Amino acid sequence: MKTLKSNLKLQGAGLMFAAPVELEIKPSDKKGIRFHIQDGIVEACVENVVSTEHCVVLADVQNGAKYKIALVEHFMAACAICEIDALDVYFSSQGFEMPIFDGSALVWVEKFNEVGFIGESDEVAKLNKPITFEKDNIALSLIPSQNDTKITYAVNFNHPDLNNRWITLEQEKNINEIIEARTFGYLKDLERFQAAGYSKGVTIENTVGLTDDGYTTELRSIYEPVKHKVLDIIGDLYLTGFNPLKINANILVKEAGHAIHVQVAKELKKVLMN
Repeated sequence: MKTLKSNLKLQGAGLMFAAPVELEIKPSDKKGIRFHIQDGIVEACVENVVSTEHCVVLADVQNGAKYKIALVEHFMAACAICEIDALDVYFSSQGFEMPIFDGSALVWVEKFNEVGFIGESDEVAKLNKPITFEKDNIALSLIPSQNDTKITYAVNFNHPDLNNRWITLEQEKNINEIIEARTFGYLKDLERFQAAGYSKGVTIENTVGLTDDGYTTELRSIYEPVKHKVLDIIGDLYLTGFNPLKINANILVKEAGHAIHVQVAKELKKVLMN
């Protein structure tokens, strides 16, 4: 197992509800990632996903879903990228949403690297048969490979830069561009989402707003929003308990999102456990 060398205290605000968040991440000698909320424990597993509407929300499903934790995808992606497979996260605030920080996985990865690691991540079962999902314009396939996992993500957004656009993650070449890719959304939708009680923590620093012909902020790298989709699927697939960056697969995605990621993650978990 691989975990942190020491405790890590962090605070910030959530993206969905803008509530202040204080948490302490502690090393663990027990495999798995767990969120401790008051007297409850929410395990980071795909069976505990209760919503994917605006972000990925987990709950203690086996205990009546009394406790929930939202926006886990960037944190889980950072754990996968750093190959962490054992952690306990304790909340000391009433804001049960992971802090958004800069909208990417960058702060998580930087903080993890600052405290350092102990142990080695467990060997991950290799994918031994294809998994394919197709519906309408959406497709997601995982194909066994002899090489390191690659992720190719295609989007077709109503935006001049992001129409029929695809990006490929090659771990030895552009992983840093994936780590720093920020969340995004259409600027025209923001007021409606906020009126419905969501996206209250959106700022120009943590979210790339898509305008009719550009962006609300300078991009960190070309096609940054597509790279954030790659980050999202890394975090979502890590809810299987198997690091998607170590399963030796070609992952091909077309116009999917959290709901499809999670649906395929359930099938992937079954395949890897057999």
